[in-house]
Amino acid sequence: MIRNALASIMIALLPTMAHAETVNIYAAGSLKAALTEIARAFEAQSNGAHTVATEFAASGLLRDRIEKGEPAHVFASANMEHPRSLASRGLASGTVALFARNQLCALARSGLAVTTDTLLDVMLAAGTRLGTSTPKADPAGDYAYAMFEMAEKLRPGARATLEAKAQQLTGGPTSPKAPDGRNLYAWVMDTDKADVFLTYCTNAVLARKQLPDLKIVEVPRSLAVGADYGMIVLKDAPAAASALAAFIGGATGQAILAKYGFGRGDSAN
Repeated sequence: MIRNALASIMIALLPTMAHAETVNIYAAGSLKAALTEIARAFEAQSNGAHTVATEFAASGLLRDRIEKGEPAHVFASANMEHPRSLASRGLASGTVALFARNQLCALARSGLAVTTDTLLDVMLAAGTRLGTSTPKADPAGDYAYAMFEMAEKLRPGARATLEAKAQQLTGGPTSPKAPDGRNLYAWVMDTDKADVFLTYCTNAVLARKQLPDLKIVEVPRSLAVGADYGMIVLKDAPAAASALAAFIGGATGQAILAKYGFGRGDSAN
């Protein structure tokens, strides 16, 4: 009887097992908290039919790995350029979707006297140690350097000063990794590597949860840099990859992204 019952259960499960698909999503590190939750929600909605394997790193580094043949099915980047580059090489099955937005903020160490109005002055000050991510490898670094270009319009010579003093502390191929369980940006600030670190506002919020003494400084409108996040489904990905991309752009995915501070993308329903 028991053996017959087990056989019946296995027969009932065969269609699900036969069609179960694992979706590999490669995503920007700034999406880790939100997309981990989204992945679990997608799996739950599929009733076990699909699983999601996540890989998080700097978007430019992920693009390089995909170009070299790593088996990504969905690529969620912190900019539009990296997925567009893959699409232009014929590696995507569709167009690039703008699915989320972000902004740059400044993380300041405890005790540093800085406000939105004085942020540029403080960054330019000779004694201020300024940290950024790594341009080209990580879009956050590109956005920081775009901010330096905007500063040049306000203060001639500011761009050269800021670029010269900026330490590229994260996002590069050889950048140090935070210990397990530590937020990267909280760890960078806690180990006294910078007085001011330019990162996404979403990252800054997560860093301050681990290190409450950190100060989050909103960037003034004259220096504000927005970040558009682009997503593609890679060529020859399983059908579940398109379903996951649609889920991220849909109501549930967008609500989770909003919970972590991301703005809505054009692909949102």
